[in-house]
Amino acid sequence: MSVVLYIVFILLTGGERIVELVVSKRNAALALSRGGREYGQRHFPWMVALHTGLLLACIAEVVLAGRPFIPALGWPMLAIALLCQVGRYSVIHSLGAQWNTRVIVIPGAARVRARGLYRLMPHPNYVIVAVEGVALPLVHTAWVTAITFTVLNAVLLLGFRIPTENRALKELV
Repeated sequence: MSVVLYIVFILLTGGERIVELVVSKRNAALALSRGGREYGQRHFPWMVALHTGLLLACIAEVVLAGRPFIPALGWPMLAIALLCQVGRYSVIHSLGAQWNTRVIVIPGAARVRARGLYRLMPHPNYVIVAVEGVALPLVHTAWVTAITFTVLNAVLLLGFRIPTENRALKELV
């Protein structure tokens, strides 16, 4: 039964990501209509593949490798995964129409630094994604997925996404 509930949880998470993509698409169109310039188009498909792969791998590892639900691990990881959702919505709320899954900078727009989690760190969403990438799989002990996603996400974020975003945000200064 725990496997079925876990699959439903991962599918609900995937559904939430689709809602985020709808919001992102709307915000991207608005930003581009205001003269926004997109950066990092070449690494974006890799991000989509990695995040889609995380959800699929969570299910595949649990089903194919027979990973058990261990309450002492699973319940805290579920709580952390749900807190990550709260953090994600905080980021989306803080950035408002500037929030996007892509890197689009509108010339002359103010950089968000004083709202929400941005008061504490420059890239809170990436911290949330990193934590979630460990928590989601470990809800049902999918440790191979947690390790693989963490490594690939670190390479993508540190090697491409964050440097691209930092370069783009220098336009706002």
